[in-house]
Amino acid sequence: MSKLTLRTEGDTHIIVTRHFAASPEAVYRAHLDCKLLQQWLLGPEGWTMPVCINEARPGGKFRYEWRNGKGHGFHITGELIELKPYSKIVHVERMHLPDPTPDNHVETIFEPEGAGTLMTMRMTLPDAQTRAAMLSTGMERGMEASYVRLDNMTLAAA
Repeated sequence: MSKLTLRTEGDTHIIVTRHFAASPEAVYRAHLDCKLLQQWLLGPEGWTMPVCINEARPGGKFRYEWRNGKGHGFHITGELIELKPYSKIVHVERMHLPDPTPDNHVETIFEPEGAGTLMTMRMTLPDAQTRAAMLSTGMERGMEASYVRLDNMTLAAA
């Protein structure tokens, strides 16, 4: 199974790619369905997502809240801009730590690759400082932990 790759481009972009052993339809759906999101989008071990709201339509809002069981937590809010079933999700998100971060524009593409899916996520941040701050949070480790869970779920469903 291939692992997540994360690279930067220019001053403001982060590009994440990962292969999943499931169809684009299954991986796409797992990025929008709260019942599924609450099972895999958890970051490192010990975190939960007790609140998941996702109005899965263009113009719809979302809110995800995480807790670690030790009194720490944060949340993300955003808006869905474009949904192209099974192939593309475009949204804007901001983390609340507790103050909101600048907007992060995210385009996620789901492409058939072999017997699975290649997911490519392109994040566009407002400036190099915001990107550096985001990368310094350990996001890559948290993303990979979440995506391992997703791959295990989609493998079980495949």
